[in-house]
Amino acid sequence: MPPVTKEGTTLRLIEEHQRALRACMRCSNMQRPPVVCAPLVSKVLLVGQAPGDKEPALGRPFAWTAGKQLFKWFAPLGLAEAEFRARVYMAAVCRCFPGKNPKGGDRVPSQEEVSNCMPWLEREIELLQPALIVPVGRVAIEQFLPARPLVEQIGKVQVVSRGKLHFDVIPLPHPSGASTWPRAEPGKTLTAKALAQIAAHPAWRALLE
Repeated sequence: MPPVTKEGTTLRLIEEHQRALRACMRCSNMQRPPVVCAPLVSKVLLVGQAPGDKEPALGRPFAWTAGKQLFKWFAPLGLAEAEFRARVYMAAVCRCFPGKNPKGGDRVPSQEEVSNCMPWLEREIELLQPALIVPVGRVAIEQFLPARPLVEQIGKVQVVSRGKLHFDVIPLPHPSGASTWPRAEPGKTLTAKALAQIAAHPAWRALLE
């Protein structure tokens, strides 16, 4: 029998974690099932806001329009979509689809829903001990950094501590087609700067080896 490695133990714990997450029913206004990525061990953690209406049926995060744009950003950095999904752990602030906003678009999760779901993300950070976290969109960014305009957040590398763990945070804007921020200045330049910072990060470079 091969020896049990630390990575093997972590992967087993991630698998157990995801089984529990899939059974979560904490939020009555959320539309189940929870959406999770494939179980894997990675030092790079991407954190979105919440799945859209297509992701629960497709069974994976960022599986529709926003995902197409997201993976267009990362492909020039060396990982096409399939490779990205196999090497980067993809989490979210909330794991269930919040439903539609009557005024259009997806409903933003309530603070109570964010609080209910946060222990799942905290456990993933505890298990994976990432070196780099990439929060995507304002709701995700604000779980790690103080609330500020995107122009003051995107394009900066910031060190964040959770207990004894320290990791770099490089925020990205949300890739939703409804958002013009990444396509207009200064957002376009700042997004390119953030992607260059991710590409240069040791944890990202290690994924390409």
